Amino acid sequence: MPIVELHVLEGYNAQEKQRLGAALTDAVRFVVPAAPELVAVMIRDMPIADYYRGGTPRSPAPARPDPVQIVKDYLAAMEARDLEQARALLGDGFTMTFPGTAPMYRLEELIEWSKPRYKFVTKTYDGFDAMQGAGEAAIVYCRGTLQGEYHDSQRFDGIRFVDRFEITGCKISRQDVWNDMAEVRANV
Repeated sequence: MPIVELHVLEGYNAQEKQRLGAALTDAVRFVVPAAPELVAVMIRDMPIADYYRGGTPRSPAPARPDPVQIVKDYLAAMEARDLEQARALLGDGFTMTFPGTAPMYRLEELIEWSKPRYKFVTKTYDGFDAMQGAGEAAIVYCRGTLQGEYHDSQRFDGIRFVDRFEITGCKISRQDVWNDMAEVRANV
C-alpha cells in the first residue's frame, strides 16, 4: 500500500486539498499498480508562522483553478453561443485548429468556418483527462460524441471527437480538435 505524506502551508481549502489528493493518487498509480483505495495520501498543514525560506516567513501561493472546469466552462459557453464568456477564458495568443483548417485565432473565425458545415452541433462527453504538461501548460483532453443537424435538416449523432486543450496562466492557450464528421458525412 503506497503512502504519500505531503506538507503544505496552511491556507488551502478542503476542495483544493481534495484535488491535490486525487492528483497524487493518480500520480502514484501511474507507476505503482495499486487500486485507488490502496493509495493513502496524508496532507498536513504547516502553520505559516512555522515556515521560513531565506530567513523570511512565507505565505502559500493561491491554488490554480481546476483546468477541467475551465475547459467545461468554455465548452458550455461555446455551445450556448456566449462568445463573451468563452472569450474571457482564452489567453493571449490563443490558437485553435479543427479538422482541415489552418490555425484560427478568434472565435468568430470558427463560427464562420462552421456555418456552411451544419446548422448546429452539440457534444456528449464520455470523459475528461487532465495532466501537467512538460512546461507551464496543463493539458486537458475531452472525448465523446457529436450530434446536431446539417443544413438539409438531416440529423447526425454518435460522431466521435477528441479535443485537446492547453491551459497556461489559468487561460486556454490552445485547442486542437479531431473528429469523424467528414467520414460520416461522406457515407450519408
